[in-house]
Amino acid sequence: MMLKSVTESFATTIHGLKAGHLTDRIIQRSKRMILDTLGAGFLGTSTEVFHKASQYSKIYSSNITSTVWGRPDIRLPPTYAAFVNGVAIHSMDFDDTWHPATHPSGAVLPVLTALAEALPRSPKFSGLDLLLAFNVGIEVQGRLLHFAKEANDIPKRFHPPSVVGTLGSAAAASKFLGLSSTKCQEALAIAVSHAGAPMANAATQTKPLHIGNAAKHGIEAAFLAMLGLQGNKQVLDLEAGFGAFYANYSPKVLPNLDSYSWLLDQQDVAFKHFPAHLSTHWVADAAASVRKNLVAETALLPIDYIKRIVLRIPNVQYVNRPFPDSEHEARHSFQYVACAMLLDGGITVASFLECQINRPQVRELLSKVELEYPPDNLPSFNTLYCEISVTCKDGATFTHRSDTFYGHWRKPLSQEDLEEKFRANASKMLSCDMVESLIKTVENLEDLEDCSVLTTLLKGPSSPEVASNSSAYNNSITNLS
Repeated sequence: MMLKSVTESFATTIHGLKAGHLTDRIIQRSKRMILDTLGAGFLGTSTEVFHKASQYSKIYSSNITSTVWGRPDIRLPPTYAAFVNGVAIHSMDFDDTWHPATHPSGAVLPVLTALAEALPRSPKFSGLDLLLAFNVGIEVQGRLLHFAKEANDIPKRFHPPSVVGTLGSAAAASKFLGLSSTKCQEALAIAVSHAGAPMANAATQTKPLHIGNAAKHGIEAAFLAMLGLQGNKQVLDLEAGFGAFYANYSPKVLPNLDSYSWLLDQQDVAFKHFPAHLSTHWVADAAASVRKNLVAETALLPIDYIKRIVLRIPNVQYVNRPFPDSEHEARHSFQYVACAMLLDGGITVASFLECQINRPQVRELLSKVELEYPPDNLPSFNTLYCEISVTCKDGATFTHRSDTFYGHWRKPLSQEDLEEKFRANASKMLSCDMVESLIKTVENLEDLEDCSVLTTLLKGPSSPEVASNSSAYNNSITNLS
């Protein structure tokens, strides 16, 4: 019997995995990921980059349309609904993060909600269908990342969601659409030619497009495969194929379906407390502890009393931004997050408004920050730490080291706190009743007979309510600033 190629083994796995392969842990973890991703998406519809992406996407029309989450006044072809929702999810860098490093959910979930709504099917797509396809999309990303040691570190060249996310999106779409193993193989080959975006666009408005494009291109790859478009049938086996994205690429055939073990079963994701690069969460955790030595809980930080702030962090250059000029740069700044936490005692969505970033007190604190890169502090989300030392003018120095923050996979966010994060994010666009209905629907997703129950809730309020919610949100942000 001829041995399967790596690409063929992926296609066979995508096609062959069934709902019965899902473990209870996989179902529970993926439902948490789905809820968190929906919340990030709803919140993201308030951003400038979302508005630009949605305005652009309106030039495309089709007889088949899908919902833009929380925006009942915008309906787009499924590929562009997935694109815009993907952009919204990553627009604030508030979505989940995995190891090896990527944002796994944002490239996959918008694909499935767009297809579930747009395509007629009998019987209807069920919640279990969605959970299975979602997990197939996550699994493909994880397996591909494990083929290269380079992927274990925080990325330097390609933004992982633009690479593995595109293939995860294609895999999820292929599974959801019921493609044959042969067509799944073609969809993967097509997706590889859509993949890749450089890290140079981190901390800009273009970075959220990486997630949106991954979602869009995955649907396109599946649709083109359905139409008979062909690609290289060994695309995942070759250095000149998927291997072009990673040095020392070493692909392996996937495990047999009879004894299949999901990566998400072994490695959970991290959920963020505030919308910024994951590595800054260690900084915030350490800074919060040091602050307790400097001031009482409600007191103002004595900025003039501080002489020097030293951050001992991994050497991740795209998160080294001494004086960020925009919300996107601030989300990717070790220095800003440390100073904001020291100054305010907390980091919130409003912390990244330009009026907050440009406060004189913040700028003064930023001028006192120095970075050190201990050789044992490797740039991996699984092992990195942050140590902060604040030296005062009287010579006193206060130091704290954070090895893990609450929300990391080693210290998971409780279900109660995850739901509170969702409420805070989704309530910017939805009524309280709709928010609670969504929490309940996702909680019981595996028992949902028809995904239209979910997609109807994702549409959000009627147009007059949208205007009212948007106005209320803008007013609340103004008051915070």
